[in-house]
Amino acid sequence: MKIATWNVNSINVRMPQLLAWLEAARPDVLCLQETKAVDDNFPVLELKAAGYGAAFTGEKSYNGVAILSRSAIEDVQLNFPDDTADAPKRLIAATVNGIRIVNTYIPNGTELGSDKFAFKLDWLLRLRRYFDATCSPADDVLFCGDFNVAPEPIDIWDPAGWEGKLHFSKPERAAIAFVGQWGFRDLFRELNGEVREFSWWDYRAGAFQRGHGLRIDHIWTSEKLTSRAVSCTIDRSTRKLEKPSDHAPVIAEFN
Repeated sequence: MKIATWNVNSINVRMPQLLAWLEAARPDVLCLQETKAVDDNFPVLELKAAGYGAAFTGEKSYNGVAILSRSAIEDVQLNFPDDTADAPKRLIAATVNGIRIVNTYIPNGTELGSDKFAFKLDWLLRLRRYFDATCSPADDVLFCGDFNVAPEPIDIWDPAGWEGKLHFSKPERAAIAFVGQWGFRDLFRELNGEVREFSWWDYRAGAFQRGHGLRIDHIWTSEKLTSRAVSCTIDRSTRKLEKPSDHAPVIAEFN
């Protein structure tokens, strides 16, 4: 089974790239973030023609998450159970072929010390509580998405330069580590060791061409599901396209 995650940075803008990638990569499941589409404008018919059903929740111009699948999408959960109807659309969970998939677009945080940074840290605490309340580490659980956090120095092109900055500050790293302590393994690290690869590159200053990236898009798995993993890779090819998303897909394969 092949499961991928991709911050597509507007599903309708990237639709030709998305359809081409689905045809080439053939994932069984694709989790999307920053779809930036209200539900009425989500491209259900185009994806169905490509062989994918979809569960999604979105809003205009920002946020939005979706799970695309070739198989049945069951037991769908939108956002945290205690969220209000107008809460940002940042979490979707569903079960596909016995795997509980939790797809997240974790808040960016804007800048250290801001209200939005405090919201990010609180959201991560709520996420850990969500896993405690709704999932079991003994089951097949996959947590993925745009985490907006680089967990370790090896996940940053210039660790010294980024120390203490957004995406690599100690509070963010501690918060995502606390989520991971629920019982997750960082699958890319688990299978690739100390390889230095990135999944996001700023649009500015030729960051992609210069290799100035961060690994902030992740697939983490429970112990049971980790034992079934065959590979976990980052597909940089999409970042080379004209007007690409600033993120690249991360792909995991399981027996």
